[in-house]
Amino acid sequence: MHRPPTAEAELAADLAAVRPALAARFAAELSGARAAVLTRLWRAFAHEPLPWVVRRVPARDGLTLHLADGRRLHGPRADPYATTAYVRAVDLAGTAYDDPARLMTDLAVPHGGGLAVELAHSTASLALSRAGQEPAGDPGAKEWPAHDWEWEQRVVDGHPYHPNCRSRPGFSVAEQLAYGPEHRPPAVRLGLLPVPAEECLVSGEWPDGLRDGRRLMIPVHPWQAAHVLKRSCPEGLAAHPLMSLRTLAVPDGPHVKTALSARLTSSVRDISVGSVAASAALSAFAESLAEHTDGLLHMTRSLGAVTANSPDLAAVLRESPAVYAGPGEHVVPVAALATTGLPASPAWSAEFARLALTVGLRLLERGVALEAHGQNLLVVLSASGAPLRLVYRDLADIRVSPARLARHGVAASELPARILTDDVTALRRKLFGSLVAGALAATAGSGEALGTALAAAIPRVPDTVDLRALREEPVPVKALTQMRLSPGGSGDRWAELPNPLAGRGF
Repeated sequence: MHRPPTAEAELAADLAAVRPALAARFAAELSGARAAVLTRLWRAFAHEPLPWVVRRVPARDGLTLHLADGRRLHGPRADPYATTAYVRAVDLAGTAYDDPARLMTDLAVPHGGGLAVELAHSTASLALSRAGQEPAGDPGAKEWPAHDWEWEQRVVDGHPYHPNCRSRPGFSVAEQLAYGPEHRPPAVRLGLLPVPAEECLVSGEWPDGLRDGRRLMIPVHPWQAAHVLKRSCPEGLAAHPLMSLRTLAVPDGPHVKTALSARLTSSVRDISVGSVAASAALSAFAESLAEHTDGLLHMTRSLGAVTANSPDLAAVLRESPAVYAGPGEHVVPVAALATTGLPASPAWSAEFARLALTVGLRLLERGVALEAHGQNLLVVLSASGAPLRLVYRDLADIRVSPARLARHGVAASELPARILTDDVTALRRKLFGSLVAGALAATAGSGEALGTALAAAIPRVPDTVDLRALREEPVPVKALTQMRLSPGGSGDRWAELPNPLAGRGF
């Protein structure tokens, strides 16, 4: 029977034509990339509420899943907070699988075929991302960079827990190399599409440098121009891609968030008309919040946003987090902390956890739940690497409680309705799922290390009813794989992870 070429084979063939010098390294990285994606997938199988997993039975040599069709799937003990690729293979009904896409295909669960395609893309793209990195012994590999985008471009593996950590369907090899931040392209030339001002919605101030008479010049990502707008745009800004791919840093200028209608992990990324309309109000609201953190938190300001009444043609200008660095300080995305070369000491992790929990819980008590994952949350480090303050960016997915705000004399009248909720569970899920199960967990690297950091930090964090919930209840986390297996649904789905403080006297 003829089988179609795999994503790995297709990428290898394209790579041989576009960048043949990377072909051997790509092939060498495939095994590790499969293990990295399989580890993330196994985490989901072990902890997410998947309807076709009937029972999970711990075993002396790992974990066995009893499936609805009678088969059994066996693998190692699943640490939901681990960031190393420790799953090399799992056993399904007597057959070993080291390829996550093939495993997903042979599980034959509803909507599994689509996810299998995405997993294949994720594996191949991750191997490509790793293939282009500096050798481990390069003396400059751990030097602290001078520009903010260089920190972002050090994050090679993408999302620490999502199996689609590097899935980029719709991007050719040439486009991945040209636009992917981990490939460190010299620059990406954003198009500038002129649109009559009367056809645009603007929030905040749109700069004079991006105006042409009565027309506004909207920055457009070249992938978006080619594949979605299907038109050429005059080349304009030279910028450097950041972790989110669609956001780029203009040298010595703002960050530009572009519309990029591609599915990268869980969602198709665009910029809704509603988010543009709310941009200025949200930015002003965020600035007022930062005033209540005793200088421990900065919120990056939205400078201006524009849309031509389409989520496919819009842009947001946002100040660079680097503006909040003092002399000798560095502003580092939490996702890039592992690249600083700082020793992973329990004392450092505990101090970082104390800082992050103090800020996150203080804002939650006032009524604001940040989505403080490793991409949105940045830490200001001293010259010696000590965590001093936090910076938060991208307000689009925060949650706000009008009732909690009102108790502190703050009105929520100008905020978009979609971010408002008084549901305590929804508020805690937003903060704890991103900060504890995301940023802090990925920085710690394991459940044991996370528990140690939290146990040392919590006695130094002001006590609140939300902190008591964090100490005593399971940790919420987005059920990322379940969401990808539920294409007909909308909104987030959630799982509960074992509390890393269990057994520590809390």
